Amino acid sequence: MDNPVTLLLPDAGATAALAARVAARARAGDAVLLEGPLGAGKSFFARAFLRAAAGDPALEVPSPTFTLVQGYDLPSGPAHHFDLWRLDGPAALAELGWEEAREGIVLVEWPDRLGHLRPADALTVALAPGGAEEARRATLSGWPARLAAVLA
Repeated sequence: MDNPVTLLLPDAGATAALAARVAARARAGDAVLLEGPLGAGKSFFARAFLRAAAGDPALEVPSPTFTLVQGYDLPSGPAHHFDLWRLDGPAALAELGWEEAREGIVLVEWPDRLGHLRPADALTVALAPGGAEEARRATLSGWPARLAAVLA
C-alpha cells in the first residue's frame, strides 16, 4: 500500500468530515474499501460519505447488511454501498451486480470478501476504535495522486 496515513478522529463529527472530504474527491470508477472490526464505524463512514456526495444531510442510508448492496443516484453519478459480511467470497458478487456497479462509485464494507476482485487502485480506509467512545483511528492508503487533497 502506498504510504498509509493514520489520523485520530476524536468524535463522530470528525469521522463525518473525513468521509465528506473523501466523497468530494471520489469519481466514477472509484472504490472506497472500508476495513475494520464490528463497531469500528464503517457503516457510519459510508452513510456520511453518501450524504455528503448527495448534498443531502437527511438522505436515508440504510445498512445493506441484509440486502448486501444498496444503490444511490448521486449528482456525480451512481454509487453502490456493499456490505459483504455475509458473503463467503467473490463468487456471489456477479449476481449482486459488481461489474455494473464498478462503473460508478462503490463503497465496500468487509472488502476482504472481494478476493481477486479487490480493485488495486482503491482507497482503503481502515477504521479502529480510538479510545474515547466516538473516537476512531483511520488509516488511509491508496489514491496516491489524490490522498493529499483528501487530507488537506
